[in-house]
Amino acid sequence: MPPCSRKSIRGGEATVNAWGLAQVVRPDLAGARPACQAGVSRVAGERYERQNPGNVRSRSVGRPACGGGVVTALPPNRFKRRLAAREQQIGLWGALPGSYVAEILAGAGFDWLVFDTEHAPGDPISVLPQLQAAAAYEVAPVVRAATNDTVLIKRLLDAGAQTLLIPYVQSAAEARAAVAAMRYPPRGVRGVATTTRAGRFGRVEDYVLRAETELCLIVQVESREALDALDEIMAVDGVDAIFIGPADLAASLGHPGAAGHPEVVATVEETILRIVAAGRPAGILTLDPAFARHCMALGTCFTAVGIDAAMLARGAEALAASFKTG
Repeated sequence: MPPCSRKSIRGGEATVNAWGLAQVVRPDLAGARPACQAGVSRVAGERYERQNPGNVRSRSVGRPACGGGVVTALPPNRFKRRLAAREQQIGLWGALPGSYVAEILAGAGFDWLVFDTEHAPGDPISVLPQLQAAAAYEVAPVVRAATNDTVLIKRLLDAGAQTLLIPYVQSAAEARAAVAAMRYPPRGVRGVATTTRAGRFGRVEDYVLRAETELCLIVQVESREALDALDEIMAVDGVDAIFIGPADLAASLGHPGAAGHPEVVATVEETILRIVAAGRPAGILTLDPAFARHCMALGTCFTAVGIDAAMLARGAEALAASFKTG
């Protein structure tokens, strides 16, 4: 086992686990056993310290978070911070289930990776191993919920998802419902459980009090009704970004299956400009490289440029055709 990155802090020592998360051992609470028993990746740990200097917290209460004296820092949401800074982040859409595919895609070099549970077979149970597979990589997982449902959102958050994309948000009221589902009482309605993966099974100190700071909510606008209510949706406190869904928007505008129709393209362009003018981060998915760059020039700052299932299908077809046709 490689040595853990180690730093002295008040009352104990900090090490870093395989997810790059700082852990604290308090000898006065749990004896001197090393926190690196919980993790093995020195590289991930050193990366965490470089990206989050000083983000190692000692205990501020008299009992250990999980009864064993090991305290794990709240995982930082770098995707959320880059959204706020309007840094361009290039993403890939993951429609294929399974941790093996997730790990292949996680290491491909994209900034963010969607695990889709709306138009794909995924659910909270299948998303868990995908999140675990991506944890060792720089990519930021974004989980698209199947619907704007309080219980479903709770399960995805408890599994460790920090960034959620909520589809088909039609109004400010629906956006507020999604925000409430992301927050613990009294600010919201998220159910409280203290030993979930999100809180590292009770090892993140005061997780319930601090979780909201690292959670990111993206709402998807993809209908004429949503665009009519866009200003009100963007004004909802707790909505971090707006994502445009061109396929459903095309259908809503009377052009199903024709996201490239001039009316749809013009509406997408106008919507990006409205979002940017309001000072909010704008995002989109498009498989057209030229249009993706055009959207980026207009102001999208999280831009998905491919879908894994489409890449596999078209690549397989092209390979077969290259050998079966002259």
